[in-house]
Amino acid sequence: MMAPKLIEASPRSGQIGIVHLGLGAFHRAHQAVYLERYRQRSGDGEWGVCSANLRSSVGLVDGLRAAGHRYHVAEYADSKNITLREIGVIEEALFSGRDADGHWSRDREALLARMASVDTRIVTLTVTEKGYFLNPASGELRVDDPMIIGDIASPQQPRTAPGLLVEALAQRRDAGLAPFTVLSCDNMPDNGKRTRQAVVQLAEHRDAELASWIASEVAFPCSMVDRIVPAMTDADFERLASLGVTDPNAVVCEAFTQWVVEDNFPQGRPNWEAEGVEMVADVAPFETMKLRMLNGSHSLLAYLGALAGIETVYEGINNAELRALLRRYMIEEAAPTLEMPEGIDLDAYADSLLERFANDSLRHRLQQIAMDGSQKLPQRWLSGALERSTAGQSSPCVALGIAAWIRYTAGQDLQGNSYPVDDPLTKRFAELHQRHGSDPSALVAAYLAMDDVVPSELAAYKGFVQAVLVAYQALTLGGVSEVLKNA
Repeated sequence: MMAPKLIEASPRSGQIGIVHLGLGAFHRAHQAVYLERYRQRSGDGEWGVCSANLRSSVGLVDGLRAAGHRYHVAEYADSKNITLREIGVIEEALFSGRDADGHWSRDREALLARMASVDTRIVTLTVTEKGYFLNPASGELRVDDPMIIGDIASPQQPRTAPGLLVEALAQRRDAGLAPFTVLSCDNMPDNGKRTRQAVVQLAEHRDAELASWIASEVAFPCSMVDRIVPAMTDADFERLASLGVTDPNAVVCEAFTQWVVEDNFPQGRPNWEAEGVEMVADVAPFETMKLRMLNGSHSLLAYLGALAGIETVYEGINNAELRALLRRYMIEEAAPTLEMPEGIDLDAYADSLLERFANDSLRHRLQQIAMDGSQKLPQRWLSGALERSTAGQSSPCVALGIAAWIRYTAGQDLQGNSYPVDDPLTKRFAELHQRHGSDPSALVAAYLAMDDVVPSELAAYKGFVQAVLVAYQALTLGGVSEVLKNA
C-alpha cells in the first residue's frame, strides 16, 4: 500500500492556554487534533496544551517528552483511505499519578502551578466516568472512596481530578485571578453539571466560602464528543510501520469526528467553529442521543459479543443477528426516549452508526468497551429504560443487555474462557457470583438491588426485573446465538 501523505505539525509556540487532565488515546485523537488543525489554519499559537496523565504509568509522558511532544494520528475512513497527521499542539506533558514504585505525583506541583497560571484559561478533562468519583445512580460525590478521603484530608496534595481542580481554583482565588473554565469531554450526561457537582461538593469539605465561589464564578460548560478510538495493539503499530511511521505514542482512530460544546467561556476560547465544532446553547439533546444510541448499542454489542467469544466490533457487527438487535434497540428503545431539535433524523443516525461500526480498519476490542460497566450503564441504558417503564413500556433489548452484563461480570464467557473484569466494583461482582451463582433469581435480584448503579425506581418495576431474569436464564442455558434467534 502506498503510504498516505503526512500532514506535518505546526511549529511549537511555547504558549499554553489549556491544561488537559487525562492524557489518554481519546484526548490525543480528538481534542488535540481539533486544536492542531486550528493552530495550523489560524496561526494562533496561544492555545497550546499542557496534558497531564493521572493514571499509574509515566511511560506515555516520558515518551512524549522524548519525542519533543509530537506524535501521529492515523485516521481511517476504511483500510485503504487513511489520513496521517503529526500533532504538535501539546507543549508540555506532566505526570500526576502513582508510579510503578507506588510513589505519588512526580509532577503534581508543576501541574498545579500550570493550572493556577494566569495564562491558563481552560482546563479540559477526559478521565472516564469513574474519574469524577460520583455515584452513578445518585450523582453524589463518593465521599467514602479512599481517594476522595485522601483529598479531603490533604487538599493541598490532591490525587484526583476533582481534587486538582479544587486546589488549583483555590490558588487562583487566593491570588486574585479569575477562574479558568472547566470543560469535561467525558461520556456522561450533563457532564459539565456533574463535574461542577463533584468539584463543589469536594470543596465544601474544605472551605464553604471556596465552594460558594466555585459554584458562582466557575463556568462548567457541557460537551458531547464522538470519535471511535480503539486501544492500540501490536497489530496497529505494525500497520503504522508499514506506512513509514515508527511512533510508540501514535494513535489510530476512525475518520469521523464530532464535538458539540456549550458556548460558555468567560475567559475566552479558540475559534473552534472554524474546525467544525458545533458551539451551541444546549448540548443535552446531542449528548443523550449519543450516549443512548451509539454508546448504548456499543455496550449491548460488547457484553453479548464477549460472551459469545467475539473479540472486536467489526466481527460483531458482521453477525447479522447482532446487527439487527442493535438497530432494533436504537430505533425501538433508545430513539423514542429522545427529544431532538428539528431536522435530526434518528433513523439515519442509527444507520450511520452501524456503518461506522463496520469500519474494517478499526480493531475496537469489545473488552475495552465492556470496561467500567457499573459507571457507564446508568447513562447508556438504565435512564432510558426507567423512562419507558414509567410510561408503561417495556425495554427487552436493555433487559437482555443487563442480563449479559451480569453474566459477563462472572469473568468467563459461555465457552469457559476466562478474562479480567475491569470495573471499580469488580470485587463486589465476584462476591455476588460466589454467593448467588447457582441461583439466577437471587443473582439478578442482588445486581438490580445495587442502588448505586441501578435506579431503585427501575428495580421496583416487576416487569423489568422479570425480563432481565428470563434473559439471563436464556443466555446461560441456550447461549447468545439461541437468544438472538428468539429475540
